[in-house]
Amino acid sequence: MTASAYPEVTVFTHATIITQDPQRTIWLDAAIVIKSDRIIAIRKTSEIVGDSDALPRNTRFVDCSGRIIIPGLVNTHAHVAQSLLRGLAEDVPLHSWLCDAIWPLEAQFDGNDGYVAAKLTIAEMLKCGTTCFLEAMLTYRTGFDNVARAVQEMGIRACLGKLVKITDPHSKDGLPDPRDIDATQMSMETMLAAHAKHHGSCGGRLQAWAALGTPRGSPEAAYHAIGDICEEKGLGITMHCAEAPKDRLTYLEAYGYSPVEFCKRTKLIGPGRKTVLAHMVNLDLEKDLVLLRETGATVAHNPVCNSKLGSGIAAIPQMLEAGVRVALGTDGAPCNNTYDMFREMHFAGLLHSGVHKEAGILPAEDLLAMATIRGAEALGLDNDIGSLEVGKKADFVILNVTTLGCAPFDSTQVLDGGFDPVTAVVYSCTGANVESVVIDGRVVVESHALVGVSEQSIMENAKAAIQRIRKRLNFRTASLRNYK
Repeated sequence: MTASAYPEVTVFTHATIITQDPQRTIWLDAAIVIKSDRIIAIRKTSEIVGDSDALPRNTRFVDCSGRIIIPGLVNTHAHVAQSLLRGLAEDVPLHSWLCDAIWPLEAQFDGNDGYVAAKLTIAEMLKCGTTCFLEAMLTYRTGFDNVARAVQEMGIRACLGKLVKITDPHSKDGLPDPRDIDATQMSMETMLAAHAKHHGSCGGRLQAWAALGTPRGSPEAAYHAIGDICEEKGLGITMHCAEAPKDRLTYLEAYGYSPVEFCKRTKLIGPGRKTVLAHMVNLDLEKDLVLLRETGATVAHNPVCNSKLGSGIAAIPQMLEAGVRVALGTDGAPCNNTYDMFREMHFAGLLHSGVHKEAGILPAEDLLAMATIRGAEALGLDNDIGSLEVGKKADFVILNVTTLGCAPFDSTQVLDGGFDPVTAVVYSCTGANVESVVIDGRVVVESHALVGVSEQSIMENAKAAIQRIRKRLNFRTASLRNYK
């Protein structure tokens, strides 16, 4: 892909700019100025235009009237290979979903299937305003090289978690996983090799992380060894943790600890460490929230996935009150059906208000922060992304709010208490409102379309890939539909 190259200096004018800076500044009728890959100014449009003599002669001006500019969204829990499996495991609980559909299908990936899947996922993410994501579990057959190639071509920012698979045939709590045939290719040694090859590649947009599945009776010492290596080498860790109702009991029976006690004892979390724990639905709140706060680990909240699979609802308001770091993730297409972070923000707000019978228990400001700056903090990238500030990377999203779904929002009525741009973003916008996306100062989505990439080709390749995968497995979904 060749992203659209603006002149060295570009000015986006007449926008409402939600910065997510420490003061949560919102600029009205403002301009954001970028030079190369960095933000060099954010001020009132009148000030920037009035001082246009200070800008290079070939400066490009982009009129963003009726638009809201926000930082690029950060998805802290996504499975890029699973876009191919969308719609193939509907209305089933987590363990059946994994054992009967997702893992068997993932075990049939071959050749370029992971590349095709990653391009489909990234294309959807970009068009929905996600500029950075954490891949939660790259399997051997998906292929780290495949996904890294897609990241390079599509221009997105990514932290790719390579699955380190701990298998124990003697564990009574483990789930049958056909991916175990590749266990030797999912070792810590292969993760370190991927890190050595890819970390810092794609012009600095790609990081390599270690990814772990839910411990289900596997040797504690194996997790401790991984914790030691990651601490020594400063590697990021992401782990599925306490997702299903049974998981909390498994931790207690297999190890004698709560989920977060296990993570601390095995050195997977700790002060100064970069760890993202996904789901965290079934915890010992009395013990675990204190440990999460003390160690600084981030919880990746996946409300749509957890609700759809019947896993439960994470205690996010309690976590935030306890000072725990929380960000947002979509999980994968077969348990969410989209990678749209706007839908995730929207649903998180509604879910917790309903469960706790308290309107606004997660304010829109917090929800947007969880999808931007808090996600960036979780990935250790907050010095560069997550907010719009002078000196930071030019990663941002332009939302067209002159639509029926946002009407009658009017930025000129904000100061007199008429409208709130933050709630407009969280509760009225979806990925369909994303007009343009800029990453590293380059336009990757423009006028609602990917730049330099054939969306039709991506979709056709995806259809062919899943047809091959299903044929290898002879996989059919259970359906009671009355097809004619």
